[in-house]
Amino acid sequence: MLAAARMAFTSCARLLPSSPSTLALVKARAGAVSFLAPAPSPSAAARSSRKLALFCSSSTPSQTDAGVAPPPPQAAVEETKPPAPAGDEKAEPTVEELAGLLDIRVGRVVKAWRHPEADTLYVEEVDVGEAEPRTICSGLVNYLPIEELQDSSVIVLANLKPRNMRGIKSNGMLMAASDASHENVELLNPPEGSVPGERVWFGSEEEKDRQSDPASPNQVQKKKIWESVQPHLKTTDNCIAVLGEHTMRTSAGPVLCKSLKGARVS
Repeated sequence: MLAAARMAFTSCARLLPSSPSTLALVKARAGAVSFLAPAPSPSAAARSSRKLALFCSSSTPSQTDAGVAPPPPQAAVEETKPPAPAGDEKAEPTVEELAGLLDIRVGRVVKAWRHPEADTLYVEEVDVGEAEPRTICSGLVNYLPIEELQDSSVIVLANLKPRNMRGIKSNGMLMAASDASHENVELLNPPEGSVPGERVWFGSEEEKDRQSDPASPNQVQKKKIWESVQPHLKTTDNCIAVLGEHTMRTSAGPVLCKSLKGARVS
């Protein structure tokens, strides 16, 4: 700062009238510089004052004089940023939408037998409207006599990935209701007149035609669709299977169990 002051004063001093004696630096200390010069004549002093004022004012123009606006504060810059576009993120699907991705069908048990390698499993051949019956393994030995399975109408979750069950590949799951202690288990049954292979839906009769296409078994597993839907399945006081408040139904009517009320469905 001291050096800058010296340079500015030297530039301005050049405009002062010449004198036999030179400018003499008398004292320098931090923050101040003093110079000694002979007193000029009145007319020379006036001319020098006008020149010095003109020179010093034109040497350091302000941003306003130069026509340059000061930069806006950071807060103002941030406020003028355009808002982020809305709707970029997809909304999470509802439970009802996820349930619509499950391929739940009416089935009929063509044949049932005990699994030769697992004491708690039955093996069933189930007609679900395909060219050949599906082989399905069910852990129902401790809950249902095999006679109840033979030639019975059932509800099948058909788009699960196949699982190897003690050497037998299972291609689906029979859906059933159970009480809180899981001591009592009953199969879900479609109403009389339901056709094997018909797809089951949730809601009113008019919503049948609004079903979405079922997800692939890989999608059901990867997106955990069944795990997201299952906690919302139950039976009512009339033993009707529901998803929340939406009735599980076929074109022949609601799906029911025999006697379990307020039971979980899996």
